[in-house]
Order: sequence, then structure tokens, then C-alpha cells
Amino acid sequence: MPRRRFWVWLVVWGLVGCRPGVESASEPVVLATFTVIADMAQQVAGDRMRVESLVKPGVEIHSYEPTPREIARIQQARLVLENGLGLEQWTERFYQQLQHVPRVTVSAGITPVMIAPGQPDPHAWMSPRLALIYVDNIRQALSRIDPDHAHFYTQNAQRYQQQIRAFDQKFQQFWQSIPAHRRYLVTCEGAFGYMARDYGFQPLYLWPMNAEQEGTPQQIRRVIDQVRARQIPVVFCESTVNPQAQQQVARETGARFGGILYVDSLTVATGPAPTYVRLLEHNLNTLQQGFSMRLSLEKIP
Repeated sequence: MPRRRFWVWLVVWGLVGCRPGVESASEPVVLATFTVIADMAQQVAGDRMRVESLVKPGVEIHSYEPTPREIARIQQARLVLENGLGLEQWTERFYQQLQHVPRVTVSAGITPVMIAPGQPDPHAWMSPRLALIYVDNIRQALSRIDPDHAHFYTQNAQRYQQQIRAFDQKFQQFWQSIPAHRRYLVTCEGAFGYMARDYGFQPLYLWPMNAEQEGTPQQIRRVIDQVRARQIPVVFCESTVNPQAQQQVARETGARFGGILYVDSLTVATGPAPTYVRLLEHNLNTLQQGFSMRLSLEKIP
């Protein structure tokens, strides 16, 4: 962001934050940087705290830029929960101005998968096994700011983790059901490195992380060549990007376009992935349908 624009935002943020009846009159809330973390935190917080997401459903988080009003919301927050692992680089512009607001990185304790030299893959929440660590970090964070109800948060976290463990088992069973030479997951964004590490498949993607340069001819050609060479039967894309490039891969290789996976954002309440658990359910169903239809056509035992 140009320096002049950034300082204009800070001035507006100060004016908004100081106006009576605007934002400052709202009750303090727990703010999460994006929808997945917000839902996880609300499951743990229950009715004891209100959790909100800074980034709205369906919005791409990697290139997100907060508005002055959203910066004012952070100023009033009781706690800020962030993913870390380089995901929210846009926050560093103003966090130094908000040193009085506690901030917790919910991926703390996770060994990163590198998506490029010196660049960790930030999508650790995509592995249910690592989501358990997210939930525990959230539980600890809420208990620190509200110690009188720590037991309540612990009970909620344990119940929630049971739901997530069920999906860990389902994903494990699914990938083990795929013949070893077919265990490739082809996506638009390289967001499945942690799942690949946990469940034993090979990730293949058009671009490492969502950015302005997506679906270049070189990226598409590289994946086309690999899909053909490995005879990969099905490819997928994510909800926050245009699937056109991956659909081209499917057309040119004869692979099936298996559908849309949810990664960087939940949906609105009426959508297919309004919660993290529903996101896992949708993605698992999409993978099962995509692989089973194609593999059954090939009559692979």
C-alpha cells in the first residue's frame, strides 16, 4: 500500500475511534482475522463471548486490505486471533499502533510445511489433526482473558475436538481407499500441504498461494504436463478463485473437474460451508465423489 494512503487510513481510524457513538460504544468482542478462525473460536466461546471475523465470508484473505472502520474495530477488540504462518501480512501495518490489544497466533506449536524457500504454507487449519492445536490455542487464549470461565471453555473445546477427530478418521480412511499410484490432489492453490503430510498423498497445484498472477500459461502448462504424465483422474479448485484455469487443465488432459473445495473462507449461513466442520464435510464429500466417479470408470480394483 502506498505510504500516503496508509497514513490517511490511520488518521481516519483515529477520527472514527474517537467519535462518540461510533464503534467505541459497541461491546468488546473477540476478533478473528478470517472466518475459519472466527467459527472455531465461537465454538469454544459458546454464549460467553461474541466472536466476529474481520474478513467477511467469501472474501479472499491473502490480498485483503482492512478499511479504516475495520481498523477501529480492532482497536475496541478484547482479543485478536490470527492464523500466523505469514497469512496476515496486511496486519503488520497497523498492529504496532494497537499494542494494548492482546493478539494470539492460533497456529503456534505447528511445524510448518514450506510452500517455497523461506515461505511457510499458512493453511494449517486444512488438516483436522492440526485444527485440534488451533482449538487448544483458542481455549487457552479465552481462558486467559476470562479465567473465571476457563472450565466452560475447556468443556466446549473438548466437545468440538471430538467432532474434528471424527473427520480426521474419515479423511484417513478416504485416502487409504485410493490406490497409492492415484493419491494426487490437484488444486488451484497449494493449500493442502499439511493434509498431504498427514494423510500420505501428493499435492499438485497451479500456484503456491492466491495472488494477482494466477493461472499464467506457464503454471497451467506445468500442471497439464504432470496430470498427463501421472494419469491423474480428477482435479479441483477453491471457492475464492476463478476455476477457469483448472477447467482448462481438465479439458486438455481428459481428467474430470471434480468441483469446488473450501479453504480460505467459509460461506454465509445458507451456503455449503458455513462452519469449519461443514467445510470439512463438504470437502470430503467433494473428494469422494470426484475420485469415486472417475476411478469407477477406469475399473480400478
